[in-house]
Amino acid sequence: MLRLTRPLFQALRSSTGLTGLAVHPDPLPALSQTYQNTLTTLSHIPPTSVYRQATEALIQKKLDIVNAANADIAAAEKALDEGVIEESLLIAIDELKLASQMIEWKAWEPLAEKPEPGQWEYVS
Repeated sequence: MLRLTRPLFQALRSSTGLTGLAVHPDPLPALSQTYQNTLTTLSHIPPTSVYRQATEALIQKKLDIVNAANADIAAAEKALDEGVIEESLLIAIDELKLASQMIEWKAWEPLAEKPEPGQWEYVS
């Protein structure tokens, strides 16, 4: 059985197979750092926020998967189940951006105006 080292694997992999998405030279450390940055950003949101609680749990789970992969990209891709590792990195970057926007928006604060009666009632 032929086992490839990480640099050799990346050298052989010239494409992600997705138009416009280039192969990242070292995706796992970048992904891990992005997850850590997201967790740091989330710490600026009140701990009672449902968004913070849900996102922290999800990002921590993904960070644990990446750390457990031990530089095995295929194992990380399979465990994350988000496509190729570069797609996971794009998702992580988007989540980091959203966390920053949530801080700007202060989405955890009560509504400035009360909703109209029946606005949040749905037809069942």
